[in-house]
Amino acid sequence: MQRCIQLARSAAGYVAPNPMVGAVLVHENRIIGEGYHQQYGGPHAEVHCVNSVKEADRHLIPQSTIYVSLEPCAHFGKTPPCADLIIEKKIPHVVVGCRDPFKQVDGKGVEKLQAAGVQVTMNVLEQDCKDLNKRFITFHAAHRPYIVLKWAQTANGKIGGETGGERLLISNDYTNRLVHKWRSEEAAILVGTNTALFDDPSLTTRLWKGANPVRLVVDMNLRLPSSLQLFNKQVSTIVFNSLQHEEQDNLLYYQVTQDVNLVHQIVHALYQLKIQSVLVEGGAQLLQSFIDEGLWDEIRVITNNEMVVQHGLPAPRMHTGRLHKQEQLFSDTLQYFMNPQTLVL
Repeated sequence: MQRCIQLARSAAGYVAPNPMVGAVLVHENRIIGEGYHQQYGGPHAEVHCVNSVKEADRHLIPQSTIYVSLEPCAHFGKTPPCADLIIEKKIPHVVVGCRDPFKQVDGKGVEKLQAAGVQVTMNVLEQDCKDLNKRFITFHAAHRPYIVLKWAQTANGKIGGETGGERLLISNDYTNRLVHKWRSEEAAILVGTNTALFDDPSLTTRLWKGANPVRLVVDMNLRLPSSLQLFNKQVSTIVFNSLQHEEQDNLLYYQVTQDVNLVHQIVHALYQLKIQSVLVEGGAQLLQSFIDEGLWDEIRVITNNEMVVQHGLPAPRMHTGRLHKQEQLFSDTLQYFMNPQTLVL
């Protein structure tokens, strides 16, 4: 099952909104086939696994056990049901990491296998398998996207210059590249009006090989100039505003209301748009709004231990949060916090 998880992670950023899944076929403690879901719309892990078996070993398939990190699907989506493939290949034993919360599967894959006489062992390394697909599971179980907040701060807790219009280059080159990797792993990336205006970010993965997330920006009164990189129409972009609802050339103006909590409206809109995860990169006010509403799953804080700014913009303040991991990248300390109040895994 650990190998299933390892294989599945190879597809991070390439299969959403599908889950990452790995599969391993074992005959008498020897792996004879393995595979993972590589691309959205492409064959699932079980198909790649079975197809990888060498011709000399194919007669062993009906005597083998298949390990799968997520319950095999039982419905026709973009590909045929994997439960049917397992039954067709007469694989007698299936070991499943965790159940699939997607309503068209959710236990139906296991039921179909058992009805055909296949032995099913459930929940092997269950928590690890759930962690692998925390975005997918949160989306289907909590009916909202998985929310990651991120900011970089100086050693004395400042994220910008005193005026707010002064951009501080806080994180180092290595951390910047890692941030682009983070972007490639999420379905969308969100910034506020001032961040878009003062920083003019492109919000792409140009420093990392991977798909660009959908760009999201808050611009309630549509005052941001069209010359900003966000509006170059090279990447799908959504503008949350209070004035219009209109779609044009890779650009969606999504109308929200002034008198309803903005953060909740954004989260609801992303669920309706089937966006499973979002990385919120700023600014301070928008990040603090998510924190104050308790609407976050992870917070990633980058601290430059060598930079001090006396009169800068204070970093957001966390109310709750459990330190999950900490690592060092030269001058930067990276801290990963989890929200124990939103965990659905």
